[in-house]
Amino acid sequence: MSDYRPPLRDIRFVLEHIVDLEGVAALPGFEHVEAEDVYDALDEAGRFLSEVVAPTNTIGDTQGITRNDDGSVTVPDELTAAYRQYVESGWGAVKGDMEYGGHGFPSVMSTAVQEMLTSSNMAFSLCPMLTSSAVEALEAHGSDELKGLYLEKLLTGEWAGTMALTEPEAGSDVGALRAKAWPEEDGTWRVRGTKIFITWGEHEMADNIIHLVLARAPEAPPGTKGISLFLVPKYLTNPDGSLGERNDVECVGVEHKLGIHASPTCVMAYGEQRGAVAFLVGEVNAGMRCMFTMMNDARLHVGLEGLGLSVRAYQLALEYAKERRQGRAIGAPKGEASPIIEHPDVRRMLMTMKANIEAMRALILDTSAAGDLRSHGEDGAARARGSNRMALLTPVAKAWSTDLGVELTSIGVQIHGGMGFVEEAGAAQHWRDSRIAPIYEGTNGIQAIDLVMRKLPLDDGKVVASYLDEMDETAAKAVESGNGLKPMGEALHSAVAGLRETTRWFAGVTDPNDALAGALPYLRQFGVVAGGYYLAKSALIAEELLAAGGDDPWLRAKVDTARFYADQILPQAAGAAPAVTVGAGQLFAIDADMLGQ
Repeated sequence: MSDYRPPLRDIRFVLEHIVDLEGVAALPGFEHVEAEDVYDALDEAGRFLSEVVAPTNTIGDTQGITRNDDGSVTVPDELTAAYRQYVESGWGAVKGDMEYGGHGFPSVMSTAVQEMLTSSNMAFSLCPMLTSSAVEALEAHGSDELKGLYLEKLLTGEWAGTMALTEPEAGSDVGALRAKAWPEEDGTWRVRGTKIFITWGEHEMADNIIHLVLARAPEAPPGTKGISLFLVPKYLTNPDGSLGERNDVECVGVEHKLGIHASPTCVMAYGEQRGAVAFLVGEVNAGMRCMFTMMNDARLHVGLEGLGLSVRAYQLALEYAKERRQGRAIGAPKGEASPIIEHPDVRRMLMTMKANIEAMRALILDTSAAGDLRSHGEDGAARARGSNRMALLTPVAKAWSTDLGVELTSIGVQIHGGMGFVEEAGAAQHWRDSRIAPIYEGTNGIQAIDLVMRKLPLDDGKVVASYLDEMDETAAKAVESGNGLKPMGEALHSAVAGLRETTRWFAGVTDPNDALAGALPYLRQFGVVAGGYYLAKSALIAEELLAAGGDDPWLRAKVDTARFYADQILPQAAGAAPAVTVGAGQLFAIDADMLGQ
């Protein structure tokens, strides 16, 4: 299905009123950025992506990719043509450093573009997403020589990037990897090893592929302390930037997957013949630090996959619910079937999708805006605030949004009824594509552990405490608003109090297993409460705009959506709390041998 309508008004609402785009644009380094220019560019991005990329979604899913006998990988022609137009239009360079040909816009704008790209075709979007992460790593850790040779072509998208981390024995446990690297006399390195699950590891859409590969240097200490990061190009680069000979890099297999059929997931062999020519990024044995620069950028974009696919599934389900007639709604004329959108249960499902989508969008864009403050804040204190806020919210934005992506795309199938289980309806693809996102870039269980073990203690707990205070302030404003939002404010205040209690519980845990056992339900609780906060804030703003400018059905729907969330979704936070604090005993009460039937 190719009928995708970019949700530009809601994106603008969040940018203008939740993340304060004008304030972001006023940060040092964005002097050339005007908020209205951003909105105009987003309008054009929405047009381009809906007209050029979105029509490739079904084609890519049904045709898939092919690995050829020579190790090359063929993707559908329609995707290659769309990618060339994407590169020519410059959308990959939105937030790039202007010194290397980027446009220098805030990351929050790039994130909004990425949402629309993901909705248009998630499998396709993974290629620019990984290229963006490679750019982040090179900008932060690459030498001037590497930046000069590779950044401009990566920013334009003429060359694509990958993250080559996972090995057969080393998935989430990165420290177990075995790929080897050794130095050469000319200052280059050689890499040898096999990597699996390398997304867009081989293709012909871009002229070159720049692999960022984790490997061990000679005499490296064991575990994660002995990992280094290397840049391994598919084609070597001449001093003038032109392409040279093919490197010792080969795709030896592709995976046949549940979804994202148009995205080549490759088994890559580096250096099987003579050792792949490689270039050290950062310092020897500092690869984990470099990797997390890539990983944290990718994690936020993976959160976008939950949002983007939910949007596509919602739009498809909404249109179907308007057209499909089944049963007679209460009050409808006898003998006449009603559109299923008139039935309360279908309305509940649609509202669940709509409310969660708006909550996810606000959380993700707010997290991205914190990244802009981290990199462009006017002083060290401001940059530290941005860094801490982004660190706290990233695991929630990634895990909560991708879990919701699976849930909401499944609801989209349900709204279609039996037709939802039939591929030609299009709903099943969104669910299939969404299922990888909770696994990508650190599983959601790992995100939860990161949240409770590393992020809650930030600045002695002051970072999370400040965020909870922020939510409580919005709850108090809703209670005091006098606009009928008092019940919403009271519900949010109660939910924040519950989240404070479970947050404090982690500070007193003595058995680490108890903390690990409570991590995932805590992340879910955190995400649900954060969603309630953003929607309550949106409702307050909508009420102010309605009071100032007369009736607007779209703004009125904003308020009603927030009320729905407060009444029917926010109570889930209280339900998650007991699972947070019960401890690990129940998880290990049954012997492993007794887990079978």
